[in-house]
Amino acid sequence: MLDGSSLWAVFTLIAAAGQTARNAMQSALTATLGTVGATHVRFLFGFPFALVFLAAVTAVTGQPLPRPRPIFWPWVVDGALTQIVATALMLAAMGRRSFVVAVAYIKTEPVPVALFGLIFLGDALTLLTTVAILVATAGVVIISRKPRGGIRGDLLPAAYGISAGAMFALSSVGYRGAILSLEHPSFVMAATFTLAVGLVLQASLLSVYLAVCDRAVLAAVARAWRPSLFAGAMGAFASEFWFLAFSLATAASVRTLGLVEVLFAQAISTLMFRQPTSRREIAGIVLVVIGVALLILAS
Repeated sequence: MLDGSSLWAVFTLIAAAGQTARNAMQSALTATLGTVGATHVRFLFGFPFALVFLAAVTAVTGQPLPRPRPIFWPWVVDGALTQIVATALMLAAMGRRSFVVAVAYIKTEPVPVALFGLIFLGDALTLLTTVAILVATAGVVIISRKPRGGIRGDLLPAAYGISAGAMFALSSVGYRGAILSLEHPSFVMAATFTLAVGLVLQASLLSVYLAVCDRAVLAAVARAWRPSLFAGAMGAFASEFWFLAFSLATAASVRTLGLVEVLFAQAISTLMFRQPTSRREIAGIVLVVIGVALLILAS
C-alpha cells in the first residue's frame, strides 16, 4: 500500500496530466474569449466541481469542515490572486509561441518555488533535490531557446511565460501555507477545503471585474459554456490533485515533478496542434526527464 512519501508523486502525475488537458482547452478558448475571458473559464466553471469534491469528501469521511484560523486567509488570498495573474500571463504566452514552448517557459517555476518555499514556509531542500530542480529547469530553458541560441522575437512571450512561472510559484506556496495552517487531521479534507475556498474567491472576483469592466466578455463566456465546462472540470480535477500533493510534500518537490507536464504538452503539441519538435527541444526534454528521475530518488 502506498504511504505519504509515494502518494504525493502519484497525485502530482495525475495533476500534471489533467492540467495539460485544461491548458490545451484554455489556449483554444483564448481566440474567442480573449485572455481575461479564457482565464475566467478556469475559475467560473471550476468552482462548482470543487464544491462537489468537498461535499463528497465530507460525506465519505464523515468529518466536519475545517475551522480556519485567521492566518489561513492571507495564505489563500495570496494563492488565489497570484494564480489569476499567472493564468492570464500563461495564456498570453501561449498566444505567441507554440503550446509546448510556452509551457516550457512557464515551467521555470520550480526555481522560484524552492526559493519562496524556503523563505515563507521553511521548506528545506536536500542537495539531490536542488540538483534535480536545476537539471530539470535547464531542460525547459533549452526547450525555450531558438537554434544557435538566438531569442530574437521571443522576448515578450518569454517575459510572459517566466513571469507566469513566478506567479504560479507564489500561488503554490500560498496554497500550501493555507493547507498547512488548517492543521486538520485529514490532509484530503484540508486540501479540498482550501481548493473550494480559493476557486469560489477567484470566480467571484473575476465575475465582478468583468461585470463592471467588460460585460461583453462575460456574455461570451456564457455562450461558450460547453467547451468552458470541460476546461473548468479539468481545472478543478487537476487542482484537487495538486493540492493533495501540496499537503504531503514541499511545493518545490511537487512543482519539479510536475515538469512532466512538458512531456504531456509535447504530445498534445504534436498530435493536436501539429507542431513539430526540434532536436534541441528533444534534448531539453531529456534533461527534464533526468531531473524528474533525480527528484524521485531524492524523495
